[in-house]
Amino acid sequence: MQQDLNILIVDDHPMTVNGYINVLSEENFEGYNLVFTKALDCEEAYRLIMESNESGKPFDIAYLDLSLPPYPDKNIFSGFDLGLLIKNTLPECIIIILTMHSEAALVDRLIKEINPQGILCKSDIDIDEFLNAFKIVFENGDTYLSNKIVKSLKEKVFDNFKLDSYDKQILMRLSEGILTKNIPNYVPLSLSAIEKRKARMKNMLLQGKGGDDYELIEAIKKIGII
Repeated sequence: MQQDLNILIVDDHPMTVNGYINVLSEENFEGYNLVFTKALDCEEAYRLIMESNESGKPFDIAYLDLSLPPYPDKNIFSGFDLGLLIKNTLPECIIIILTMHSEAALVDRLIKEINPQGILCKSDIDIDEFLNAFKIVFENGDTYLSNKIVKSLKEKVFDNFKLDSYDKQILMRLSEGILTKNIPNYVPLSLSAIEKRKARMKNMLLQGKGGDDYELIEAIKKIGII
């Protein structure tokens, strides 16, 4: 017997909503019957979310566009506010954000306040990528961030650590296994300048504990710089 998978899709463009539904409907998810509910604005989405909670049949997955007609009566002005509502009302619901924007400040706020399982930049994905994101989030239980979102986060990390393009080039060469003494062949800096930059980055990224080049590379991988 198949289990219903209740999916809410909120976007103010009906053709876009129908497109998402068509993509997912064409796939066979063994053991599941996909049940779709559509909303075109914040007011309709608010009503559906509250009804879902009260009926005992909560939404399992919610796709939320961020730019939506608001619902001032309930202080719901965007998909961001709907995400907070779902997080507090339907805590087991998987939230996937759909947006045209990938600014670091927005992405950082989404992660800190909503912590969605997926953030997709609309200009970044096609049909295959949309479907792949669904499988990664639902079937594998992993988080999915589209390419522009990942790039935005990396740039924010660079800003936080005050790293510039030369620092990035040095880190990239080290990660490729190139010895420090040979990096001046790839980066227009003297060996002395490169050594000073490495020492500064180790002090910041390894919290003053020192360490070799391997530890530096492992540290930058963990925080997503490369």
